[in-house]
Parts: sequence; structure tokens; C-alpha cells
Amino acid sequence: MRRPRLPVKAPRARRAIHSLRVQLTLANVALLALGIVATTAVSLMGMRYYLLDQVDSGLTKTRTSLASTRLTVRQIDSLSVLSFVRDGLAPEQFDERATPDSIFTALDARGRPRTLFGVTPTPAQRGLADAVDDPAALTSDPDPHSVDVHGAAYRATATRLADGTYVLLATSTDGLHKGIGKALKLDLAVGTLLLSLLACLTLFSVRRRMRPLEDMVETSSAIAEGDLTRRVPSRHHSTREVEQLRIALNSMLHQVESAYRTREHSAAQLRRFVADASHELRTPLSAIRGYLQLYDQGMLREAEERRRAWDRMNGEVDRMGRLVDELLTLARLDQRPELRLRDVDVSRLVRDAAEDLRAQQPQRPVTVDAGASVRVRADESGLRQVLGNLVANVRTHTPADVPVQLGAEPAGGAEGVVRLWVRDKGPGLAADDAARVFDRFFRAGGGAGSGLGLAIVQGVVHAHGGEVSVHTAPGEGLTVTVELPARREECG
Repeated sequence: MRRPRLPVKAPRARRAIHSLRVQLTLANVALLALGIVATTAVSLMGMRYYLLDQVDSGLTKTRTSLASTRLTVRQIDSLSVLSFVRDGLAPEQFDERATPDSIFTALDARGRPRTLFGVTPTPAQRGLADAVDDPAALTSDPDPHSVDVHGAAYRATATRLADGTYVLLATSTDGLHKGIGKALKLDLAVGTLLLSLLACLTLFSVRRRMRPLEDMVETSSAIAEGDLTRRVPSRHHSTREVEQLRIALNSMLHQVESAYRTREHSAAQLRRFVADASHELRTPLSAIRGYLQLYDQGMLREAEERRRAWDRMNGEVDRMGRLVDELLTLARLDQRPELRLRDVDVSRLVRDAAEDLRAQQPQRPVTVDAGASVRVRADESGLRQVLGNLVANVRTHTPADVPVQLGAEPAGGAEGVVRLWVRDKGPGLAADDAARVFDRFFRAGGGAGSGLGLAIVQGVVHAHGGEVSVHTAPGEGLTVTVELPARREECG
């Protein structure tokens, strides 16, 4: 059997390139590089245009001055002092190896340089004549042209003398191009330095700004490993967006932790509920099974024994029936049933519950504190069940001579709350037992009852949108207080 190939991790260098820190740095460097290139190109083009314009202006001015004199080539040759000619015939032009800054040459009929002032044409003059193919076109063009003379760049123009002779004028632009080249090298050096500084500063700044995100990654990893209490710490100088993300993430983590704790608590309650329900049902079933086995084996021979066994089995069946009914009631309350709401006089229900208790335990002192009519919009059968369970709780867990007080009154306030209570002078409960008094199947000290009465009370009260609470202490009795909204809109 071939073993499955494990995924190969990407090299560290490749992971580093694809990291957000490097991507942001490269983006900043690329943007600055584009800006430097664009700025350098525009500045160098502007400088070249300006310098070439200066050269062209000088050539055009010289050509205009020469054309306006209406001289012939012989007249020019006979002159001994001519400033613009002497500037063109500088001493270095007579050097065979020299590349003069300015060149002045007159062409003969075949387009070759003529001898002026008794001096034969220099290589620069011959090179200029060879570089210009059509002097007439150069004369008619108002702007000078770029020509190449022995590998050197020149700007050249031409004019026509009075006798028809063409004169070529050229000025070197080598210095201009060399200056532009030096400026380009300087810009590139400065740009490279700026890009390096930007890359270092961006890496440092992004690393500092990314620390909160690294904290979030560490927190998420810790939570994934089971530490639900971990939170993203706050850092100084963090950006507003990152701080908002930190707050939102911590809020989400708090909700996740709360939901997880609630689920664990609910699961523990469910396990305890199933165990308690199984235990409560197992006891009567075991008793019934035992009596049936005695009857099947013929061990119940006397009529009195059979009647006693029959009564015991009926009692256990009734106990199971009540337990199942209470479990069904709790199940329906968990499903939030639709209540049959109407105006109910709570004072009347309290007096009815007190009369029932007096009938069941005539020797118990019972007082009622519910004079005037206290009305609430509620499900009457549900409220009767609440009062019945509270009274049954007193009857089951306190001695028969312990005084009991039942009451109802409007609690007032803007929301309109009705309060009813059942208070006894019994032994009371410890703080630990009081905290679990509404848990299903909880019985303080393992006493009698199913342990579902107060759980049903809480479910009914919550279904009405109310609250139920207990106040107790050892030796101080137990008070159960129910608060219900006086008005509750029916759900459509």
C-alpha cells in the first residue's frame, strides 16, 4: 500500500515574500520608485528642452545676424575682424584631434567646405559638411537640427549669403548631454538611497503596526488549544482600526466563552437530569417489580398481604404518574407554549390556595395578606399551578404547625409589576441549597417530593415574563417571591 504523500511546506523565503509585512514594503517601495522615475524623467526632459532651446536660440540669432548683413563669401573672407566668425574659428579648430564647441564653414558649389582666411578646412568643418546632406532644407527650416560630427552631438543650422553660398553653423551639445547624464546618475543614486531608507522604515513601521495582529494570532492559537480565558492585550500607539478590531474580537471571544460555558453547564444539567429521572423512575419500578415477583412465586398467600401489595403498587404507579406529568409540564414549558392570557385576580387565587392548605392541614396557622383586588393579565391555570406548587412545597418540607403567610400586592413602578409571595417560618435552607433550589430533581437534604415543584414554578413564571426569587437562611424560614408584569400583550 502506498503511503499518502504529506503536504510539503513552502520554503521560509517564499513564506516571507508572501507575508503582509513584505507585501506592504514592496508596494511602498514600488510606488516611490515609480514616483522617482517619473519625477526624474520629467525634470531631465525639462532641463534638456531648456538647454537645447538656449543653444538653438544662439544659433538662430547668429544665422539671422549673418543673413541680415547681405555679405558675400568673398567679403567675409576679406574681413579681418568679425566677431561671430572669429568665435567660430577658435584656435582649437586647427587641431586635427579637436572637437570644437562651435563650427563655422562655407560650402562650395559641390557642397564641400571652402578655404577661408587662407586656412584649409578642418576635420570638424569637413565632418559638419558630410553630416548635412541638404543645406537648402536646413536653411528653410526655422529650427536647428541635431547632427553627428565625428561621434559628437551638435545642433546645426544654415543660411544663404548674398552670392548664393551656403554657410553652416553648428554648436556642440556634448556638454549638455554629459550634464544630463551626470544629473541622471545623481538622481538614481539619491533615489536608490531613498528607496533603501523607505524599505527599512516601512519594515520597522509595519512590524510595529502588525504586533496587535500577531497578538490576535497568538490569542486565537491559545484559545484553539483550550484556553478560553485568553484575550487580545491592548497596546499603546495602535491605530484606530486595529483597536476596533481588538475590541470586537475580544467581545466575540467573550461571547464564545459564555456560550461554551453555558453549553457545558446545560450538558451537565442534562446529564444530572437524566440520572435523577432514571433514579426517580427506577425506585417505583423496582418496587412494582418486586411485588409482582412475590405474587408470581406465590409468596403472597394471605389476602391482607395481597391487598397491601396492591395498595403499594398503586401508590408507586401514582408516584410515577405524577413524576411523568411534572416532566411533561417542564417539557412543554421548555418549548414556550402559547399562554391563554386574560385578566386574573391574583388576590382571589391566593385566598383559594390558602383555603386548600387549611383543608389539608387544619392545624397549620395560615394568614393571607391580599385584601383588595390585584389584577394581572396571565394564564389562570398556570398561576394556580404556581401557588399550588409553592403551598405543596411548604406542606412537604415543613412541620404541620409552622405558620405560613400568603400575600399579593401591586409593586408599583412605571412598568406595573404584581408581586405575590409564600412565606413560612420553617427551618430554612443553607446558602448552597438555596442556590440550587430551582434545579430539577433537587431536594434539600434528600427530603420527600420529586424535586420538580420549584422548577415548574420558575418555568411558568418565566413563560409569563416574570421573575421568581427565594430569601432564606438556616432557622429563618423560606420566602418565595414571584413578580409578574401587570400587563402582557398576547402573541399573535
